[in-house]
Amino acid sequence: MKDASVLAAAAATFAIAATAGAAPLPAADIARLCADAEGPAHCARRVEAEQLKRLPGLATREENTLKVTLYPSGATAFTDVDTISGGTSYALWDYLSEINAAVLWVARDDGAGFVLLQRVTGRQTPLPAEPVLAPDRQRIAVADFCPRRCENLLSVWRVSRDGVVREAQWAPAEPWTDAGVRWKNPDTLVVEYTPAGADAGKSLERRLGDPGWVRR
Repeated sequence: MKDASVLAAAAATFAIAATAGAAPLPAADIARLCADAEGPAHCARRVEAEQLKRLPGLATREENTLKVTLYPSGATAFTDVDTISGGTSYALWDYLSEINAAVLWVARDDGAGFVLLQRVTGRQTPLPAEPVLAPDRQRIAVADFCPRRCENLLSVWRVSRDGVVREAQWAPAEPWTDAGVRWKNPDTLVVEYTPAGADAGKSLERRLGDPGWVRR
């Protein structure tokens, strides 16, 4: 789970991470919605409100409970809980229609991440950062980089009906303060990143067959 400040950079990440068939809000909309938000959870709840309007029938919000519909029937409930240490809160963030999966933002105490809910099976997979679906629908990529409380890894996950499993991961030789990822094709990732201490961003390509990946 990364630092909850992940949402402060959400608009820039969305510009990189958008993939065909998904339903992310445009970066400009996120910036507008969160310009005067009281914090990450407030920002995420505003994003959820927009997504509930854009994706009718996918989910509903009843006070502190978010209910996401399953397919072909049923629902999974996610209830916000307050605790002395901070608690847990959820928000609908995105929908990956190609694999019929909802993406939820989740905060636990002072950390935040995402959960992928596969609507056919109801299986939930915690993810350290926002998932980006490959064009062939077989994998997702996750770039989790920040100054603290991040994995600081680029990871690739295999998608199947039975679940989403981490397949490989890669760590750069130098530290990065942030990064976003997109798929160039089913075998190649494009990463936009900012090296620690640098003002300007850079980009690189990594093929799934390149050396350096640690297989899981």
